[in-house]
Amino acid sequence: MLVNTIMYIYLSFVLYFTLMPIITSLLFIFDHPYDSMNLVPFVDVINGRGDFVRQVLLNVIMTIPFGFLFPLTNNKNPNFLKTIIYTILLSLSIELLQPLINGCRSSDITDIITNVIGGIIGYIGYLIFKPLTTKILNYIKNK
Repeated sequence: MLVNTIMYIYLSFVLYFTLMPIITSLLFIFDHPYDSMNLVPFVDVINGRGDFVRQVLLNVIMTIPFGFLFPLTNNKNPNFLKTIIYTILLSLSIELLQPLINGCRSSDITDIITNVIGGIIGYIGYLIFKPLTTKILNYIKNK
């Protein structure tokens, strides 16, 4: 239950930082054009537009906890492929909803790629710390 609670809190923060302010935008959800997703990977990096380094780093960092926590919440079969698929689904959902909720937001394939990289790093962290997390969770469970 502890790991699930941490995962829910983490996902709440991800949604808060990526989709807010949703409440104020609901009235205007269809009052702006929906810009299609940019499907050219790393176009901002290639063209040197904006603060691309910050965006790439934040997108990677954002999903590291997901890659670490997802296998812990999925005790039956915590495998790499399942973690990556769920990371892709989380990232794709956010990227498709952002332009709907706010006309100033856009979706980008680069964000999905960097989110998946973060999920992979998180999963590697899960593998490294698996013995420690198993001991901690067993200790909490037996208390």
